[in-house]
Amino acid sequence: MKIASFNINGIKARIAALSDWLKEAEPDVVLLQEIKSVDENFPRAHFEDMGYAVETHGQKSFNGVAILSKLPLEDVTRGLPGDDADEQARWIEATVVDRRAVRVCGLYLPNGNPAPGPKYDYKLAWMDRLHRRAQDLLKSEEPFLMAGDYNVIPQDEDAARPEAWEKDALALPDSRAAWRRLVNLGLTDAFRVMEPGAGHYTFWDYQAGAWNRDDGIRIDHVLLGPQCADLLLECQIDREVRGREKPSDHVPVWVRLDA
Repeated sequence: MKIASFNINGIKARIAALSDWLKEAEPDVVLLQEIKSVDENFPRAHFEDMGYAVETHGQKSFNGVAILSKLPLEDVTRGLPGDDADEQARWIEATVVDRRAVRVCGLYLPNGNPAPGPKYDYKLAWMDRLHRRAQDLLKSEEPFLMAGDYNVIPQDEDAARPEAWEKDALALPDSRAAWRRLVNLGLTDAFRVMEPGAGHYTFWDYQAGAWNRDDGIRIDHVLLGPQCADLLLECQIDREVRGREKPSDHVPVWVRLDA
């Protein structure tokens, strides 16, 4: 089972780029972030014609997450538990059924800038809710993963120029501490298990020639629950996608599970 995460930065602008990558990479499941579309405007039929079932949790012009799946989806839920007043579309989860069932959670964690301020407070509160959801998923003792744009640079080696991010919400001590609390529940950073070295990124800003200078950061992550980590065969970042026509500023990261 190949499961990918991809912040596409707008489904309308990136439908051709996403479709080309889907044909090439052939993932079974894709967790999308920043679709920037309400549910009724998502090009569902286009992806259904490509063989994918489609589930969305959209929002006009901002945020929005979705699941594309060639495998059956069950028990689809939308919205991260813990704050009924939260109207931002940043979380979707479902059970993917193949030879065994895997719970997949797609997330778009708040950026948090400028920090300090209300946006950073929202980011940290969202991470607290994410921590509680992970605890609940762990109690189930079933395979699960949480993948998406975490907007967290876990360590200095996850940035080409870590000094440039020292005062950014993506790398502030409280952001990294919240990340560590999450991982320390017993989750596995799938990419770091496969590739412990520096120089691997998932995001390059559109500004200042970041892509050409390889001035990137790693903020798109796949965290695996213990039962899911036991199934991990492979994890890769498709960095070459960033150099194509009309790219997202993010690239896909994917895992292959023995599921």
